Amino acid sequence: MIINDLDVLPKSFFLKEDVTEIARHLLGKIIVTQINGEYTTARIVETEAYDGTIDKACHAFPNKITRRTEVMFSEGGRSYVYLCYGIHHLFNIVTQPEGIPKAVLIRAVEPLEGKPIMRKRRKVTADLQLTNGPGKAAQALGISTLHNDVILYQKNGIISIVCEMNNVNFEINVSTRIGVDYAGEDAKLPWRFYIKSNPYVSKK
Repeated sequence: MIINDLDVLPKSFFLKEDVTEIARHLLGKIIVTQINGEYTTARIVETEAYDGTIDKACHAFPNKITRRTEVMFSEGGRSYVYLCYGIHHLFNIVTQPEGIPKAVLIRAVEPLEGKPIMRKRRKVTADLQLTNGPGKAAQALGISTLHNDVILYQKNGIISIVCEMNNVNFEINVSTRIGVDYAGEDAKLPWRFYIKSNPYVSKK
């Protein structure tokens, strides 16, 4: 994939709408990683929105700045990568202007380029097992906590988010988020978005 300046999502994409709309509009976009000299690309097929101003499922609720959540208060268009259960690196995209802690979790992606690299990183051979969950997706793409607070709208960045090269039509399904029962009523928010019938969408 040859990336042109116009293909990379501009900073304004991550700032101009609310986090739920950004989570929806990220579906179909392409993550490009160039990490340790290895190039991979994947299409975003599942996202979840998190809002630290009102959402008990968000790490930054209620507007709480910690060493881990500090990046969520930065200007949108950068990565927020954290370790889940001490094992899985999860890749999130910070949104909104500075001081407003909101982010989109990338729950699943569809591998496009660099599948042999992804298989090596994941130590699996079945394509459908490569990226059908947030920890799997980050590992396959080479993303770890070393890549926290990376700018995502640079053409030759370590991680870039770009537009789909071809027009791909798909239907979007909406549901509650996965694994946030601790958030009480906020666990019922319909803030999970995924491409209908895509085989790489994670399983509940």
